[in-house]
Amino acid sequence: MIDKNSPLPIYFQIEEQIKKQIENGEFQAHSALPSEREYAEQFEISRMTVRQAINNLVNDGYLYRQKGRGTFVADKKLEQQLNGLTSFTEDMKARGLNPSSRLLSFEIIPANKKIANELNISLYAPVYEIKRIRLADDVPMALETVYMSANLIKGLTEEIINLSLYQYVENYVKLKIDYATQTLESSIASDLEIAHLAIPKHSPILFIQRNTYLIDGTPLEFVKSAYRADRYKFTITITR
Repeated sequence: MIDKNSPLPIYFQIEEQIKKQIENGEFQAHSALPSEREYAEQFEISRMTVRQAINNLVNDGYLYRQKGRGTFVADKKLEQQLNGLTSFTEDMKARGLNPSSRLLSFEIIPANKKIANELNISLYAPVYEIKRIRLADDVPMALETVYMSANLIKGLTEEIINLSLYQYVENYVKLKIDYATQTLESSIASDLEIAHLAIPKHSPILFIQRNTYLIDGTPLEFVKSAYRADRYKFTITITR
């Protein structure tokens, strides 16, 4: 219920109530919320106050709107812990989801200065460039571009990259993956990301750069990924 005498803003109280209803299962994913008018009448408040609460929940990824239809509960965000090195495939399987990829392009290109620096290879050395959409239960989650030295990982094929690259590297190439560094930035989706991730214009994304290294310090891959901010969140465990 809403306490109009509370120092907490009314719109914030509405947000918290709707969040609890989502978390306890009262509102299921893709179910419709009551209209702004219904909330306004229920709590005897202005529709503007209700709209502010709904807008905040849409921006935070709890809800989504469909023009002419109303406001609906969004799918729960997938959470990834950043204190362990796992592949997308391993991550999704651990959540009981079916991971898959939609390959956009796969070719060998000469390394430009940026790629050569990230992989610690010679300028113009051959590298695999793999562009793909990563999906969980057939829902697009991320647009990913991977660069790997073709001299380090030989014989890579489309069949292999449609599975798990990490498993292939460790189980078949017999190279030991040790650690990775990741950089996270927030951004607004480009036209390309909007098209491939099936998200609205001006949607926020999480842009991630990952550099993965073998146990001897050799760079294995340089990866650029754009994750849907409405479906993904990252959690970091910090100890003192």
